[in-house]
Amino acid sequence: MANPVEGVDQSDAPYVIVSSDTHAGLFVEDYREYLDPSVHAEFDEWLAIRHHHRAMVEEVNGEYVEQWEQHNAEGLRGAYDPAVRDKMLDADGVAGEVIFADGDSVTGMESPPFGAGLQAGMITDSRLAWAGARAHNRWLVEFCASNPPRRAGVALVPVTHGIDEAVKEIESLAGKPGIKGIMIPTMWHDKPSYGHKSYDPVWAACAEAGLVVHTHSGEADTPAYNENMAQFMLEVAFWTHRPLWQLLLSGKFDRFPNLKYVPVECGSWWVADLLFKTDVMFGGTNWKVKKMASRTRSLIERLPSEYFGTNVFIGASAMSKPEIRRRYANGLDALMWGTDYPHPEGTWPNTVERLTTDFRAVPVEETRLLLGLNAVRCYDLDLDELTTIAAEVGPTPTQLNQDLSLRTPTDAVREARFWFDDYGIEWKG
Repeated sequence: MANPVEGVDQSDAPYVIVSSDTHAGLFVEDYREYLDPSVHAEFDEWLAIRHHHRAMVEEVNGEYVEQWEQHNAEGLRGAYDPAVRDKMLDADGVAGEVIFADGDSVTGMESPPFGAGLQAGMITDSRLAWAGARAHNRWLVEFCASNPPRRAGVALVPVTHGIDEAVKEIESLAGKPGIKGIMIPTMWHDKPSYGHKSYDPVWAACAEAGLVVHTHSGEADTPAYNENMAQFMLEVAFWTHRPLWQLLLSGKFDRFPNLKYVPVECGSWWVADLLFKTDVMFGGTNWKVKKMASRTRSLIERLPSEYFGTNVFIGASAMSKPEIRRRYANGLDALMWGTDYPHPEGTWPNTVERLTTDFRAVPVEETRLLLGLNAVRCYDLDLDELTTIAAEVGPTPTQLNQDLSLRTPTDAVREARFWFDDYGIEWKG
C-alpha cells in the first residue's frame, strides 16, 4: 500500500478537525412545515407517541435528563440553530462536520417524522418512511446551505422502502450545497440484503452523484433481546457494519469504482480482526487456507484491506485509546474521528481536552489524517476553506501535548498487518 502519511504537514500548524459524526434535527413539531400535507393526520398520531416516549424517559431517568438539558441548554440549540452550532464547533476546535439525523439521543424529541432517521428500517409503512425522510432532507438542505464549506449533510434514503424512489431522491439531492452523502437503514429485515443486485441502481446513482453511503449505529435485532439492553449494546455495532461486508464481498466497489461507504459510530475495534480473516480468505497461499482461498479469490478484484482508505472509511467517532493504538492495522488512511455532537456519549463540549490525552503519543502527520484529512478526502471537502476556519479555532500539536519530532515508522503498517507474512499474502507496498 502507498505510504498514507507521505507529504502530510508535520509542523505545529492548527489541526483541521472534521468530525465524522455529528447530529442535527428539528424539534419534532417543527417538521410539520416540511411534510407533505397528505400525512399530517398520521404525523399528529406519531407526535403523541413521541411525547409519550419522552414522558417515559423522564419517569425512568428524569434526573439525568434534567441535568443534561439544563447544563447544556445553549449548546443543544445547535441541533437546529446554525449560528449556535457554529459557536459550539468553534469552542470545540472543530472546523467541519458530517451531519446525521436525530439531534436528541436522550429523549428522541429531535427525530425525523415517523422515526425515519437512525431506526428507519423498523418502519413498516413505506409511504411514511419516505414522507419522514423527505421532510428531514428538505430541512437539511436549508441547514447545510447556511455554511456549506463547514457542513457535510447526510440525507435519509430508506432504500428498503423502494429502490426506484431511492434513485429519484439521490438524483434530486445531487449537487445540493453541503449535501455529501446518504444514510440507508442499518438492517434490511425481510427485504433482500444489500449485496443483492436489485440495489445496484442505488449504488450507481450514489457513485455518479458523489454521495457517500452510510449506516449509523442505532438499530439492532431488538425483538430477539427480550428487552435486555445489555444484548442490544453488545450487538448494535455488528448490525451497523454488517452492510460493509455485503457491499465489499459482493464486488460492488469493483462494479462501481467511485462508490464510497462509511459505517458510523460503531467503533473501529473490529476492523483489523475482520480484515485479517477476509484478506486471508482472498489472498492466503499457504496450506492452512489454500482450499478456501481457491473458492473465493475471484469474487473481488483486490484484497479487502485494499478497499479501505479508497472506497471504505470508518466513522469511528471518539476512538478509544486501544483503538488509536491499533490504527496501523485498522487503517491509518481510513479511520475518521468524530465528536458525536450534541449527543452525551461523545466528546462535546470537551473535545480538545480529550485530544490532549488520547493523541499525546501519536505523530503529528498521523493525527492530521485521523482528525480531519481522511474525512476531507472521503467527502471531497474544501480543504482551503476548512484550513482558514481551523486557523482560528483548531488546536495545534503543541496544545495537544504532542512531540513534534515524533515520526511514523516506515514499516508501521506492514508490521501491524501480521497476516501477510503468516499466510503468505503478497504485500504490494
